Order: sequence, then structure tokens, then C-alpha cells
Amino acid sequence: MQDNRKNYNTKCKSVIAAYLENNSERRVSVSDILNYLEDCGCSANRTTVYRNLEKMSEAGQIIRYKTSDRDSAVYQCVTKHDDCHNHLHLQCEKCGRIIHLECDFMDKIAGHLFEDHGFRIKCEGSVLLGTCRECLALLR
Repeated sequence: MQDNRKNYNTKCKSVIAAYLENNSERRVSVSDILNYLEDCGCSANRTTVYRNLEKMSEAGQIIRYKTSDRDSAVYQCVTKHDDCHNHLHLQCEKCGRIIHLECDFMDKIAGHLFEDHGFRIKCEGSVLLGTCRECLALLR
């Protein structure tokens, strides 16, 4: 029975990893993951999902973002953007899309914050909220 449990955890981890990778341009919650697992016929409890997310976070495969609710978090896969830990992210409040701020401007922001304010920014887990170009066009 122990061997089946190991395979179960491996299968769930694979399904979770695939879901996160397929949704790498947005953040997902544990509830999103649990709903997906249920749709796939992979039964897992909340504890199993959290445990797998913690391992993936420690391995640098995902980033954990705290939400405004101090007890909640959302997660994003970083495999398509290897430098996710070193740049800010923009998130559209309308569609949820993530935009990676991978440009020299990020270095200027970090330099300004440190030089003028004595503050070293931690990019991992940092996000600026707003509305993306596509959603703004729909509002016009």
C-alpha cells in the first residue's frame, strides 16, 4: 500500500506541475489546482497540494505570492522565465495575465529605490497591479 501512495503523490505532482506550466502567464490558487485535479480524476486533498507546492517553491520551479488576505497565496510557474526571481511582474486585474518586466527599466527602478530610499527591492513575489493593453482596448 505504501508504494501506491508514492505513485499517487508522484502522479499528483506531475499533474500539478503540468497545470502550473500550462498556466504560467497567470497566477493560480490552491482552489484552482484542486478543481483542475478533480476535473482530471486525480483526487488529492488540500494538504497534498500545499506539500507539492512547497517542494516546487523550494526547488525554484514556482513563485509563491502572498495575496491581500495574509493567509492566502497564489502560485506561478517560472520555467518559461528563468529569471523570474530577479524582475518585477505586472498583473492585469481584468484578465489576470502576467507580464514579466524583463527590461533595463527594472534595473533603473531597483537602483533608484536603493540609492534614493535605502531600500533593496525583493523582486520574487512582487507584482504591480493594473490593466493590460488588451483589456484597456476593450474598455474604450
